[in-house]
Amino acid sequence: MARNMRALPEKCDDDFNAKLVVITGGTAGIGYQTARQYASRGATLLLINRNQEKSVAVCESLRMEFGVECDYLLGDLSRLEDMHRVGQSLRQLHAPIAVLIHNAGLYLNQRTVTADGLEVHFALHHLAPLVINHWVADKLKEQQSGRILIVSSEGYRFAAWGIRLDDLNWEKRRYTGLAAYGAAKTSQLLAMLILAEKLAGTGVTVNAMHPGAVRTQTGQENGTVYRQFKKHLIDRLSQSPQVAADALYFLGVSPRIREKSGCFFHLTSEEELAPPARDREVAERLWEISLSLGKLG
Repeated sequence: MARNMRALPEKCDDDFNAKLVVITGGTAGIGYQTARQYASRGATLLLINRNQEKSVAVCESLRMEFGVECDYLLGDLSRLEDMHRVGQSLRQLHAPIAVLIHNAGLYLNQRTVTADGLEVHFALHHLAPLVINHWVADKLKEQQSGRILIVSSEGYRFAAWGIRLDDLNWEKRRYTGLAAYGAAKTSQLLAMLILAEKLAGTGVTVNAMHPGAVRTQTGQENGTVYRQFKKHLIDRLSQSPQVAADALYFLGVSPRIREKSGCFFHLTSEEELAPPARDREVAERLWEISLSLGKLG
């Protein structure tokens, strides 16, 4: 990790004309810049967001500036009902999905439970990609192509001792935002390893990436102290989200990684995951628990 902290992403100059790219959380930050990056290369975009007004504005601006097709689906991906509805909608698309980018995320200091009774980091970062991938997997297999990209984080390392399968909802121990975030990101990566095995030989790949230390709006729901700390320290030391967008374009388009799957990239530099994020036994048990929690069993 340390040697990659200052590295810039590799870039890909290939066009992506009229190929469909799906991005969750596409109205701001990394998602928005990534949508612009793909649009600038001619891609057709489908954005999945919570806010209709922002979705309309982003799609209109991309159409006008780049002359591409852009549409959106509304969904709160912390809610199981919306995860399933979005996944089913993607499965029913006539056009092939070239790239599916799971970018939607958040960071909260205080324990928050979703409408389904799930800890919100776990629901949004882990269950939402898992449920959506479940619905689109057969479509992608039929295409015999497609790349799934998960915007992960080196923050998975905050779960230094791994995840607690008996307490995924943080009801039995002291809660901290960083620990819950790290556990959710670790869960995300463990699920990626299982999915990569299930997709092996189909022409479909799934990889995860750390987007670098870039400025985003994540954490705005937290208190004044956190927001000021982020504004005056974290953001000043961070780079533009364009860096992450460049990496996500490379990972989604470059022929150099066409065969790569089940990998973790720091921007575009491949890294070996820490042991808790590649524990096969835990990954299999988490997968089964997640199918049940996600109402996929």
